[in-house]
Amino acid sequence: MAPSAFLRPLSRLLAPARLPSGSPARSKFYVREPLHDRPDWLKVGLTLGTTVFLWAYLIKQHNEDVLEYKRRNGLE
Repeated sequence: MAPSAFLRPLSRLLAPARLPSGSPARSKFYVREPLHDRPDWLKVGLTLGTTVFLWAYLIKQHNEDVLEYKRRNGLE
């Protein structure tokens, strides 16, 4: 077999990659603009509800911790 038969596939591997210009290929990942005119009220409600719950739990836990600290150190 001629040496050029071995070099032809190898030259394709070593050639720099070329991006097709104006190719009709579609991207696998398509990003849409979010709809700002109609918010997703379920997500908004869950987010706000979770935030309120976490802050209330944090404040309650803090108050309990302060009372426990005062009780253990005889400050009450």
